[in-house]
Amino acid sequence: MSLTPPPVVRKSFWRALALTLLVAALNVGLWAFLNRPVHIADWHGEVAGFAFNPFQRYQDPTQQIYPSEPELDGDIRLLSQYTKRLRTYSSVENPQIPRIAKFYGLRVMAGAWIEGRAERNERELAALIALARKNDNIDRVIVGNEVILRGDIGVKDLIGYIDRARAQLKVPVSTAEPLDTWQRHPELAQHVDFITVHILPYWEKVPRKDAVAFVLGQYRELQKLFPNKPVVIGEVGWPSNGNRREYAQPSLADEAHFLRDWFNVAAGNKIDYYVMEAIDQPWKEKLAGRVESYWGVFNASRQQKFSFTGTVIEDPNWPWKAGAASLLALLPMFWFARHFIRFRALGLAFFLVLVQLSASILVWMATLPYDFYLSPFDWAMLVLLFPAQFAIILILLINGFEFTEVLWRPYWLREFKPLTPKPGDPQPFVSIHLACYNEPPEMVILTLDSLAALDYENYEVIVLDNNTKNPDVWKPVEAHCEKLGAKFRFYHLEPWPGFKAGALNYGLEVTDPRAEVVAVVDADYEVRSDWLRALTGYFADPKVAVVQCPQAHREWEHNPFRRMTNWEYDGFFRIGMHHRNERNAIIQHGTMTMVRKDVLANTGAWSEWTICEDAELGLRLMKAGYELVYVDELMGKGLTPADFKAYKSQRYRWAFGAMQIMKARWSWMVSKTSTLTRGQRFHFLTGWFSWFGDALHLVFTLMAMLWTLGMVLAPRWFTLPMYLFLVPLIGFFIFKAAFGIILYRVRVPCSWKDTLMASVASMGLSHAIARGIYEGLWRKKGEFIRTAKSRRIGAKPNPFTSVSEEGLLFAALIACVVGMINSTGINYIEGRLWIAILAAQAIPYGSALIGAWVAHRSGDAVG
Repeated sequence: MSLTPPPVVRKSFWRALALTLLVAALNVGLWAFLNRPVHIADWHGEVAGFAFNPFQRYQDPTQQIYPSEPELDGDIRLLSQYTKRLRTYSSVENPQIPRIAKFYGLRVMAGAWIEGRAERNERELAALIALARKNDNIDRVIVGNEVILRGDIGVKDLIGYIDRARAQLKVPVSTAEPLDTWQRHPELAQHVDFITVHILPYWEKVPRKDAVAFVLGQYRELQKLFPNKPVVIGEVGWPSNGNRREYAQPSLADEAHFLRDWFNVAAGNKIDYYVMEAIDQPWKEKLAGRVESYWGVFNASRQQKFSFTGTVIEDPNWPWKAGAASLLALLPMFWFARHFIRFRALGLAFFLVLVQLSASILVWMATLPYDFYLSPFDWAMLVLLFPAQFAIILILLINGFEFTEVLWRPYWLREFKPLTPKPGDPQPFVSIHLACYNEPPEMVILTLDSLAALDYENYEVIVLDNNTKNPDVWKPVEAHCEKLGAKFRFYHLEPWPGFKAGALNYGLEVTDPRAEVVAVVDADYEVRSDWLRALTGYFADPKVAVVQCPQAHREWEHNPFRRMTNWEYDGFFRIGMHHRNERNAIIQHGTMTMVRKDVLANTGAWSEWTICEDAELGLRLMKAGYELVYVDELMGKGLTPADFKAYKSQRYRWAFGAMQIMKARWSWMVSKTSTLTRGQRFHFLTGWFSWFGDALHLVFTLMAMLWTLGMVLAPRWFTLPMYLFLVPLIGFFIFKAAFGIILYRVRVPCSWKDTLMASVASMGLSHAIARGIYEGLWRKKGEFIRTAKSRRIGAKPNPFTSVSEEGLLFAALIACVVGMINSTGINYIEGRLWIAILAAQAIPYGSALIGAWVAHRSGDAVG
């Protein structure tokens, strides 16, 4: 035997490998593009001065946690390599700074922190005077930092403190304020020896490219306003991270660009300044937002963020991050490309890019602690959201696989069409079972008439009326069966256990012994005359156990509610069922289905322990090794649910039943000895996984509302999550919506309006699915509630009674949005993203309200 693989196999191997390596290389290229070197003017001189707060990574003066003297010594020794001047803000805190600075040859502009507490102000003023007298390297002092801007005290009180300092000191005295404070209170200038101004273009929403000119403009404005006073810029700088302020974007490259340009301009114009600031101070985040943590030239680990010469890279660690992301995605990409090499190249490339993008997002999330100063809250959010992000990525990849296969397959591997039997071909005997409970007799009679018109010889119809109490409902059906002849048999079962499954099992007991196939049809279906003739031929293959047609509908064209639900159902049968059929993993549903009778009887008949006996039977037959054939041909049409209550009830039942099946058959999914194929396990697990997304949506909605309430009512204790946690969530909503809409436009023959209304119908079921999931996980048994296809009522009820919970959740989320807008929510990008997420979370609940209203307005029940 030759060990050399056939040429086609070798070719597909190399194609898959080449495409995988190409996408991995493109990933590295994207990281490189996003972190391409920025060329900036070099700076070779000294920095004129640094504003210096000495607190280490986890120190916080508001919590009385201060640096030790060795820590202060290390910081000042580091800064002495770059400057000969420091500015401090408080003389009570860290009074050792001037003494240590003198040892390293640094002069100090010392500050007294003035605020609304008179006792604290007196201590600061006394400490400042004492330090200035004791340390001759203090050559200037600042009494108060943005006191008037904050509104802590009035101008007269500040002047009082300044005058007292000037009276007791021989060094120049000033106070620090932004330009507009000096403009509004020019009398301050009469009480200072020099003007100290803060000019921070970021806070003024100035783009980085215009920032240096902005600083020069404000500086010259002050020179004109006070021509006889020296002007010192007490704070000038740019943050390396944080929230965008309109045109002002914090970034490492922009901080480097601004400061290096400023150093050269300031030197050329002989401007006295202090960079805001020397070292990042993470404790400041709670004072004025996340950006306050990132103004340093050095990070909190005392590493210089960027060089003063040469090119600047936004993320110096990008090569190993890009490499980790490529390695993480390499094997999954190659496996997919190898197994689905038959897909068109564009489709393969699309999904591989999706896998690679997912890996990059995971690496990005995992490395956030290396790039940001995470607070305990941030860490908590990271721990909570990382698994959620992982689940979101899985859902995205699952949807992306369906999207790729449906759009870019060259052909379906398993595509079944109606058969055209030849004269003399055998006709297996078919026993058609119609189970009904309290159905309108005229609707059932229509179904029976369509069955009587079947173009087929060997069949019988067994009508199983299950626990209908009112004889006026079931007696007409019984009479009509007698009228139709010997092929039609009617059984009234009362009382009878097991819901629909129990009735169908009784039907098996009374089935004609000649029957080879059992067909099941719902009581509202009008079947095509060639249904049996065109499909029973598939049972000639002994491996085929089920032949399934789509669930389809009639009488919806002129009813807005039935129209939107019709197209919602249609999407699954034209998209999802084809996708599952490729791996013999379709969902068997309990109408328009045919089952080999001996297989049905020998594998346990219809399961009465679940309210989704049809789906459970399909899974059971797959495990037994049989084939399930899906023929996408409308062989019968029934009615959509009568109203939104019935629509919700049906989907709740499906979700509840799915959880019953999952709990009972979990070992089939995960056991290595299970006879289910990988494809079958994949589709059943991922099918449930998608519904778990609705269940998680409800949890996240409740958590988001509680957190928003905390941010509005107790902002000291509840803060906005980092925007980096929120961006993937928004991206997920966008991608998932795009996948669904594009597939609908390609596969479902409806208008744009119908597509959008089908989306509304689908999203409106989210809460019902979530309830079905949780109750199905918690409870063992559920009640099979008949899906009403028509209602006989007089006056229409309140349209929103059936969606009262959705209405409350929608109102609560809108209140949260309003609360965020009226608080601090819109001031930061995190706030705007949080509002967007709240709005996105409200969409399913709003969709339920729309669906209920459309059903109410288009109700076709008669009195």
